[in-house]
Amino acid sequence: MPADLAVIGLGPYGLPLAKAAVAAGIPTLGYRTGPEAASLSPAELRRMLSGGFRHATSPAELGRVRTAVICAPTPRGADGGLDLSQVEAAARTLAARLRPHTTVILESPVPPGTTENVLRPLLEEGSGMVAGRDFHLAYSPSRIDPGNRDFTPTNTPKVIGGLTPACTESAAAFYGRLTDKVVRARGPREAETVQVLETNFRHVNIALVNEMAVLCHDMGVDLWDVIRCAETKPFGFHAFRPGPGVGGHAVPQDLTAHAGRTLRMVELAQQVNSQMPQYVVQRAAALLNEHGKSARGARILLLGVTYKPDLADQQSTPAEEVAVRLMRLGASLSYHDPHIPSWNILDRPVPRADSLYESAADADLTILLQQHRRYDLQGLSVKAQLLLDTRGATPTGAAHRL
Repeated sequence: MPADLAVIGLGPYGLPLAKAAVAAGIPTLGYRTGPEAASLSPAELRRMLSGGFRHATSPAELGRVRTAVICAPTPRGADGGLDLSQVEAAARTLAARLRPHTTVILESPVPPGTTENVLRPLLEEGSGMVAGRDFHLAYSPSRIDPGNRDFTPTNTPKVIGGLTPACTESAAAFYGRLTDKVVRARGPREAETVQVLETNFRHVNIALVNEMAVLCHDMGVDLWDVIRCAETKPFGFHAFRPGPGVGGHAVPQDLTAHAGRTLRMVELAQQVNSQMPQYVVQRAAALLNEHGKSARGARILLLGVTYKPDLADQQSTPAEEVAVRLMRLGASLSYHDPHIPSWNILDRPVPRADSLYESAADADLTILLQQHRRYDLQGLSVKAQLLLDTRGATPTGAAHRL
């Protein structure tokens, strides 16, 4: 079966797009750009294969599709900015096979201007064609929220910004097959900046509530009750909740440096959020001291080491820094996570707790870092000698909360 769509990059952005396209009945070709962070269960892979998905065996197959979407990862580079090398490599691979009238869309998180200033020259040079005349070019920010059962690609509006009005309409026609609503931006830069705003909105608001958590603890105020009450306001407030740090693939981006300015709010948010693992360790040490124990030699059980509940993804999980800091204090660590069968910290395996309740009862301190659905938090709060809840998930009064 010939493919209608090529998804280039099968990581956290590309794989959900491929799954949505197959579910919409679009024959889809997947092309890997490197070791992908996302994975499929055998059952999911069988469903996709039966629905018209297949892996590309050769780059030449990229030249046989009507739409190509680049979803290559853009991790933070050594200079703190986004590393576009995989996007550039994907563009060169596609350009050598690009056919006239193909619609090329970029979904990777990138600085504003990347579609026009980086992707377009690579595609034009490698293909000998002109974007906006011989092929369509557009940007659409990825709005994937892994594990979210309420908002899916179907009911999440898709933003499109094309190089020309015709490019926008061609990309909109494609996404109209996947989603209920398409929103047209003025151009690629506006669409790219939508992604910047959405990502930074999350990080800045998480930083605010993380700072509130530290402040409220010092004042003896129950922040979780404050949030519960505040979120009843029907306007002007959106509830965020504190945690042990911020993980995931959406990197906070201060992308205005090239314009001679920086986003000070984003810089401050990064500072605040990056300090949360250390704060968790400080709280853990203080709790142990209050109960006549020292962190050195203490048996500490970490619950949930992924960056998000009910997923096996450990991208930038704050659990890693929490574990490193506790080890350096001399604590004896174990962990439990239903999605992570083994876990190494500082090149050493961390013992996995096979019996959750027995391990919690045996540990001097249990720290809930991620709230997986499988955890019976009421039962854990009864069994654990001492429980620090960094997610506010336990019943009121059942544990020490962040």
